[in-house]
Amino acid sequence: MAAKYSKMTVEEDSRYHDTWRLLKKYRDVVWSMELSVQQVKKEFEIEYGTSIDAFLESVYLAGADLGGTKIENHAKCIERSNRMLKLLDSAVETLRTRHKYGETFYWILYYTFLSPQQLENVNEIVEQLRPHIRDISRTTYYRKREQAVEALSSILWGYTSKECMDVLATFFPMSCSPSEASACI
Repeated sequence: MAAKYSKMTVEEDSRYHDTWRLLKKYRDVVWSMELSVQQVKKEFEIEYGTSIDAFLESVYLAGADLGGTKIENHAKCIERSNRMLKLLDSAVETLRTRHKYGETFYWILYYTFLSPQQLENVNEIVEQLRPHIRDISRTTYYRKREQAVEALSSILWGYTSKECMDVLATFFPMSCSPSEASACI
């Protein structure tokens, strides 16, 4: 018989590969990215007397190398953060368009984590969800929010999510427990 495990919330379960933390940081990263890009552009204009776009175009045309400069280091940092945001945005869009409850999950994730302005509390989130999700209550919101994060975790991290672990444990009940199922394939 497969070992039973206690019911953990999305926030507590390490199998979600920090999707919860990633979502909670989303607004901060977007804000930081916007500020970083503006700061780099301003610093560049002050230091070089031209826009960064015009400068980069002339540098590329001239074949110059900016390797190892402060500008290159800033640009690489911004690029890494931007790639992470694009990955998350792509996963959310895949969830929205491909999952059977995608539209519902999208709006829950949007108002909870992704919208530019953070709402004050759950009641405000539920109010914003009402045009998109019929008859939503606080209880339903919390339940569906957990499901939305689980579904997004499956997209971001693949077959190591809780739902997939349970399926694997069904196919391999004698040889491994749910927490070991992914290693048994």
